[in-house]
Amino acid sequence: MTAPSIIPTAEQEQAALHWLRQINEQPALSEGATFKRWLLANPAHPHAYAKAQALWRLTEGPARTLAGQESDALQRYLQSMDQPQPSRHWRRGGVFAAVACLVLALGTLAGWHPAYWVQDLQADYVTAAGQVRLVTLADQSRMTLDAGSAVSVQFSQGQRQVRVHRGAAFFQVTHTGEPFVVVAGDGAVHVLGTQFEVRRQDAGAQVTVLSGRVAVSAAPGQAQQQLAGGQHLAYRDTQLGNVEAVDSEARLAWRQGWLNYYQVPLSVVIDDLARYYPGRILLLDSELAKRTVSGSFPAAQPLAALDSLGAVLGFKRHTLLGRVTVVR
Repeated sequence: MTAPSIIPTAEQEQAALHWLRQINEQPALSEGATFKRWLLANPAHPHAYAKAQALWRLTEGPARTLAGQESDALQRYLQSMDQPQPSRHWRRGGVFAAVACLVLALGTLAGWHPAYWVQDLQADYVTAAGQVRLVTLADQSRMTLDAGSAVSVQFSQGQRQVRVHRGAAFFQVTHTGEPFVVVAGDGAVHVLGTQFEVRRQDAGAQVTVLSGRVAVSAAPGQAQQQLAGGQHLAYRDTQLGNVEAVDSEARLAWRQGWLNYYQVPLSVVIDDLARYYPGRILLLDSELAKRTVSGSFPAAQPLAALDSLGAVLGFKRHTLLGRVTVVR
């Protein structure tokens, strides 16, 4: 009869990380009675500590470059999981590397991204992973923020302006006679009376109109492209893309808790799911990332969505310390 698996709780995993940090600072603690009592106090504690050690091994070697090369590091880690590891010698990496690793590991576990704190300081409204928030603005316009978003609002000098720093916002604009402009990157969306979404992306944004009209420019002083209900446009690097007809209700269903896709790359789906996951989701297979998928998934269950996609596409996910999920 197979023994039931022991799965540590989040609190036990955090305690294991705390012990690991202390032992790296003072190796003699690993032989001390207090640590041994903690290990024996619950059958899950040795498992939690082993997972903490495994993640530390992952980050120790590439500590200085993990931010840019984490895919390669994680691939090597996952491939080595079944290989025996030395019990203590992995700790010998220098104080600087150990501290850097700890910061990177804890930052990864918390879902923290170094660039976000600057954006959040600039923002008036911020949503966390998995949080969708409805905001009524001073002019009674309504703004719905997608998970993982940050926006700032400035109503002054006869103009209403909203800047999307990251994530996405859906707007239902009240007509007041004053211009309403949404800025994202170098581009801007000028409202002509409408309901629409602006989704920030690297070097640009996507604009989807549910009803009414907007005028989109990719950079100050450039020509504008008008969009009507059921149309979509992306701009990047100050260049406007083509206007596309879309099912805007389906595309904007995140407001009702659903993520809908038709023939889109898996990488796009995983980027969306990551906004609803309280940690990090890392896709390590570049060919898998290009495969197209279709389907509807509840936004509140990102790991269940990954499992469904994995059953169809044949990939597996590995979740480390309850906060880092690797897809390969």
